[in-house]
Amino acid sequence: MSTRLLIVLVAGAAAFAVRAQEVLKPADPNDGWKFAAKTHDVTIYSRIRASSPIKEFKATGEIDAPSKVVYAVIANFEQYPQFMPYTVECRLIRREADALVSYQRLSPKICADRDYTLRVRAKSWPVADGTTYLNWWTPANELGPAEKPGVVRVKICEGGWLIEPQGRDKTHATYSVYTDTGGLIPSFLANQASQVGISRLFEAIRKQVKNPQYSVAGD
Repeated sequence: MSTRLLIVLVAGAAAFAVRAQEVLKPADPNDGWKFAAKTHDVTIYSRIRASSPIKEFKATGEIDAPSKVVYAVIANFEQYPQFMPYTVECRLIRREADALVSYQRLSPKICADRDYTLRVRAKSWPVADGTTYLNWWTPANELGPAEKPGVVRVKICEGGWLIEPQGRDKTHATYSVYTDTGGLIPSFLANQASQVGISRLFEAIRKQVKNPQYSVAGD
């Protein structure tokens, strides 16, 4: 293995470790998090990253389903076009030893389509009420399709899910995301769009967990 490739792999692993730890942390005001909104039983926090007008968001909410079911919905990325807001395409690029790489294209309707490729890692561990699930992602556009005319490439997209059981049939979900919108959308509009999108994301998952196809996961 070349020294350059080894450096890249080590740096990538370090970035994932940092992202995983950030997803696990609560929205502590001492870390710069501020309450942004509470809508549809989803509490949203935001904070500013140094030298960036784009805010980072963290949101928490309860979902009436076992953690296994909630995670099954989130992990079923190839069906995202059927239930996730704005998603019109989502497909696997490749599986790696400890991650998967997927491509997504979004169609927000009020602006041109956006797309990106992500590398997603996941882990889980048993707890008193069931299983806790964690996944986190960073951009991997170099592994996905080339940029397309009329579709804006999103260059920044970091985030993750922490899915924690709260008894047998309820889950506490934490969603973290830091992303640009691509293109020339003003930062205040991009931040507002992210906040609205988070609320719709929780709504979509709360609806999807009721789909009978996930009943086996909850058994």
